[in-house]
Amino acid sequence: MATDLIFLKRRIINAVALLLSACAAVLGLAFLAWILWTTLSKGIAAFSPTLFTQMTPPPGEAGGLANGLFGSLVMCLLATAIGTPIGIAAGTFVAEYADRHWVGTTIRFVNDILLSAPSIVLGLFVYTLVVRPMGGFSGFAGALALAFIVLPVVVRTTDDMLKLVPSQMREAALSLGIPQWKVTMQILYRAAAPGIVTGVLLALARISGETAPLLFTALNNQYWSSDMSEPIASAPVVIFQYAMSPFEDWHALAWAGAFIITVFVLALSLFARLVLLRKRVAHD
Repeated sequence: MATDLIFLKRRIINAVALLLSACAAVLGLAFLAWILWTTLSKGIAAFSPTLFTQMTPPPGEAGGLANGLFGSLVMCLLATAIGTPIGIAAGTFVAEYADRHWVGTTIRFVNDILLSAPSIVLGLFVYTLVVRPMGGFSGFAGALALAFIVLPVVVRTTDDMLKLVPSQMREAALSLGIPQWKVTMQILYRAAAPGIVTGVLLALARISGETAPLLFTALNNQYWSSDMSEPIASAPVVIFQYAMSPFEDWHALAWAGAFIITVFVLALSLFARLVLLRKRVAHD
């Protein structure tokens, strides 16, 4: 009798836990769908080809987001170019040379802190490190702030992907007398490449919508500028400023910019998932 009561109690608790988990999942998905629907519906209504050909306008005039999209593209590509090789090198060192050493543990701990640090803190760090000594805002400072966001994502992804490579592959290659650096470059990287590329794409998707670090580093520019040593426009900052304004035409441009960034991030995320899916199919 006592055993039946305990069994019944566990089943009731399990059912309540499942019900609460399902409710939480549905609530989260509902808010996500609401956000996506609002962004897509308002963004499509304001979308036009002139967004890519005209610069940000003053209130009451027609215009687009060409200078902001160009600035975002340049800074994101430069940040990826800075953060990716450093992140892959650091992740390789942690996974292959310092896996069980205190140095590797320390690097992983610091990387986890950097991974969870608010982006505005990284922006303030670059502001103190670069903007103030240089005497002004610049595109280079913005790219550096975004690179600090790319770096921990790539380090973590490279570390995880290299550890997933079977140790038998390392042992077989080393037993043939191949140097360890060649094993890493020609065997391990080939096996882990899809996962590492996925991490880089996800990092690129993340920095595409970052606003806070750019407010302290690249600031903004109403005009077209490709000079990275000067303030440069970016789509997230333009969206932030236009959304905070009292002008309806600026609100429409902000929704259109949010729509473009959302579609870009969704496309990158889907592409990253496809890369991982191809790897799994190839291994199966």
